Amino acid sequence: MSLQRHTAYNLIGQALPLMVSLLTIPVYLRLIGEARFGVLALIWLFFGYMGLFDLGIGQATARQLAQMIGKPKSEHAKVLWTALSLSLGLGVAGALATQPLGAWFFTQHTSIEPGLRVELLAALPWAAALVPATTLAGVLSGAFQARNAFGELNLIGASVNVLALLTPLAVATMIGAQLPGLVAAVAAVRLLVLIPMLWRCGTHYLAGSSVSVDGLYALQLLRFGGWTTVSAIVGPLMIVADRFAIGALLGAKSISHYVIPFQMTERTTLLSSALNQALFPRFARSTSDAERHQLAMFGLRTLSVWLSPLMAAGLLLSAPFLAWWISPELAAHSAGVMQILCFAFWINSLAIVPFTKLLASGRPDLVAKIHMVELLPYLAALYIALQAWGLVGAAAVFTARVAIDFLLLSYLAGTLLSTLRLLAIPTVLMAAILALAMRTNLFSMSPWPFGLVLLFVLLGWSLIQRLTANRRMKHHDARRRSI
Repeated sequence: MSLQRHTAYNLIGQALPLMVSLLTIPVYLRLIGEARFGVLALIWLFFGYMGLFDLGIGQATARQLAQMIGKPKSEHAKVLWTALSLSLGLGVAGALATQPLGAWFFTQHTSIEPGLRVELLAALPWAAALVPATTLAGVLSGAFQARNAFGELNLIGASVNVLALLTPLAVATMIGAQLPGLVAAVAAVRLLVLIPMLWRCGTHYLAGSSVSVDGLYALQLLRFGGWTTVSAIVGPLMIVADRFAIGALLGAKSISHYVIPFQMTERTTLLSSALNQALFPRFARSTSDAERHQLAMFGLRTLSVWLSPLMAAGLLLSAPFLAWWISPELAAHSAGVMQILCFAFWINSLAIVPFTKLLASGRPDLVAKIHMVELLPYLAALYIALQAWGLVGAAAVFTARVAIDFLLLSYLAGTLLSTLRLLAIPTVLMAAILALAMRTNLFSMSPWPFGLVLLFVLLGWSLIQRLTANRRMKHHDARRRSI
């Protein structure tokens, strides 16, 4: 099935840079030092968040173009020219705004030694160039997604991400480990990659068409993109709020006890992210509720089959893994947090399906409203839980929020009852494994046999679901051939 192939392309495209980053981080630390590496990470975090100047135009472009199958090529070109014009204007405005904003933020709200602060301020103009590069790349990526050109998109995307990791190392080796040179190297890579993307999109969409910007298309793109931007602001805010609250209430050391398991479990969203990119244009092109529902259940079944055993194993192995990877002392502080977060990101990965269905169906407003409604209660619950139960309380509140988010998204997407029927068994098994894992002493082996039994039951459920899905797919293909 093409959806499976496209998901595989997306997964490889995301996993390859991740593996390269794991290999290059020790080299970075050796070449540029921990302090400069930390400042570089702050720059990427700040300017990555400034990608909000995209205003959701990239995703809006993917949806608009995916729905235009059968329309004249000139209309496709008009949409893309309009989107590129909007994204270029927004990107330039973002670059002009973020340079003074970045100077204010890094001088007033961060503790950076004077020498590195001078380097950082000199690097800001180069970093600002990342904003228009990001907005334009978002639109071009949306155009690739609308054509299901995931092979090309991930070949280009993985190549540029790997180059963005390796080029600064080359600069540090040959020229020096100064921040302006390192940031300039990444900015140059991000800008140069626009050339092959523009070339391929020109072949797909723009060949033979003159530059044309349409006001009606611009309004449609901005209307859709505006709501997705609200979600892009509020969603990350809820994700990073716990770290600020932990630092304020429990101290800086507790942040590392929370961040390390959070970042480890967050990596498991690679599969759901890859599937999301493949599902989005399919949802957008679907013309019936029944077809969209079938796609949603396929996505949920796929994610639950592959992620449930993986996350269950993570629940059981959290304590020994942290003790081996870092230290038994860290495991004593963080194992319970990691176990709860494994459960949380299992839910969060599944929630991507109704989230994508709503976006592709033209209802980003519903997603944004859910996030806005959740924000204040989540912050209040986080404060109370941290005071009462510490880091485990923060992880539990995060889990409760993503579970409520999943249920609300599923209800609004019209998939709630089917979702509850599909996930009843794995949810009970995952909850039982979580309860068992949290009661387990770090060095105790007595609960392991029962934990392994539950894990094998979950593997059996996954196998049955996979076989059932294959039979349904063969039956569906046979019916299509007979028509």
